[in-house]
This record gives sequence, structure tokens and C-alpha cells, in this order.
Amino acid sequence: MSLRQYEYALAVAEAGSVTAAAEVLHVAQPSVSQQIRALERELGVRLFARTPGGLVPTVVGRAFLREAEVAVSAARRARATARAGADELVGELVVSVQMGFGTRQLPAALGALRRRFPRLEVTVFEEPSSAELERLGRRGVLDLALMAACEQTPDDAHHLGDEEFVVVLAAGHPRLAAERIELRDLAGEAWVRFDRDCALDGVLLSVLRDNGPGPVTAARVSQTATAVRWAAHGLGATLVPASAVPLGHEHLVRPVFPPVSQPVIAVLRQAAGPAETALLELLRKETWSGPDFLSSLRTP
Repeated sequence: MSLRQYEYALAVAEAGSVTAAAEVLHVAQPSVSQQIRALERELGVRLFARTPGGLVPTVVGRAFLREAEVAVSAARRARATARAGADELVGELVVSVQMGFGTRQLPAALGALRRRFPRLEVTVFEEPSSAELERLGRRGVLDLALMAACEQTPDDAHHLGDEEFVVVLAAGHPRLAAERIELRDLAGEAWVRFDRDCALDGVLLSVLRDNGPGPVTAARVSQTATAVRWAAHGLGATLVPASAVPLGHEHLVRPVFPPVSQPVIAVLRQAAGPAETALLELLRKETWSGPDFLSSLRTP
């Protein structure tokens, strides 16, 4: 078996056909077919089954592909580390971020990283829960995870700052006249919430229960930007990290009392390489939630 065979198998699984995989890989279709057949012969199993919708991994194939992805990712990191010099860094950097955290800081840091290392490829997974982040970490594919601190926060986590949560209300809402909104004054409001397994929904539910009755649910969404836009259109209030407020909606944002915030941490893989170390340092330089950050949200 070879890494090339692993890469071909992963491409077929993602593309759903040998033809599409060959186009992605920029190789001839017979080459992909031959490599997949050789791999299956060596393993003694069928990795793919043919269906009307294309090729899909078998049960054994799915298990094999999980390990193949780990091996390919490790090989890419090894190549990147070996070829990293004072002025060049190549390869793939895989980052996972818990939804809603670092929404403004991470793109800025990644932009600076790319300007410094233009040949570096970055892949970002936006996941809704700490459990999903941990699952990706166990698979060995993550270089850096950006997330809220929790009870299972590892000892080697790097504290970057604190994300303060803000409430978003519809234009013309009477509570927007205040500089800061008391949560108890929002009793009876309908709320735009998040998926039930999303960490952000857990924060919203806990905060509202601590400051009055549980929330009246107007809708549930899976993205912070959607929650803000729906709140702006009057569907209901929502509570999101300050940095997750999309541009153009800052005038509808107010901090809350009692203040709600969560520490934001970065967790690097063991034996971290130069790419993730450089990204960590750039994230440290970003401005996180605080009085200055909140003021900047409402500055035209």
C-alpha cells in the first residue's frame, strides 16, 4: 500500500466516482481505477460499492478511509515541516473552530498567515460543539482548534481572550435606546435559538434561565449570521458572541447585564509544527471582546 493509493481512495470517496476523482487529481481515469483495484486486492476487501448515485464506501471502506485520512494528513504535515525554511512554508494547515467564536479574529489572522506564507493551504472546519472538535482531534487531522474553554479543557491550552456575548434586536426595538440591556427586561421576548446540540444554544438557555423564565422559541438556526439576520428582521431576539455579528448589523447590538462571556482557547496538536505555531502567535495579537471591541462594533 502507498500514500498515493490512500489519496486516490479518499478522492473517489469524496467525488463519488472514478471519473470525477481523476479530474480532481489531474490524472488519467485508468490510473485511478488500477490503483483502487490494486488496493482492494492487497487488502482482500471491497472498499466501494456501486449505486445508482455513484460509488459509495462500504462499511469496511469507511473504516479504512478514516485511517487513510489520518495517514495522509500526517504525511502532509511531515512534508511541510521538512520543507519549511526561513522564508517558505508549504503544505496544509487544518483548523477547527467552534461555531461563533473568533469569527472576526480568525480570518484576520489567517490572512496575515497567508501573506507571510503564500504557498500554505488552509482548511477550516466550523463545528457546533466541543464534542465534534474532540472527535476531529482524536482522528488526528487537526493542527489547531479554536474553542470556548470547558471542563475538559486540556492543561496545554492557550488562552487568547474572552468572547463577550451581545443581544441582537430588531430595528426600532425600544430596548435599543439603552447602552446596555438587562436580561430580565427581555422576559417574554421570543428568541432565535440554535440547534439543540450547539454549544451556543446551551449558553443562551443557561443565561436566560438564570435571569428569568426559559426562552420562548421563535426559530432555530444552525449559523450565527442567520440568527443575527433573522433577529434584525424582527423574528425574535438572539444572543451571540460579539465577534460573530455580521457587518452592517452593529447598530442592532447591545451588551447585556449581567455580562455574559466565555474564555476562548487555542489547542495545538502534539509536536506542533511551524504553521500552527505561527497562527497561534497571530491570534494572540488580535483584539478579543472587551470595552474597546464592543465600542468598535457600533462605530460607523
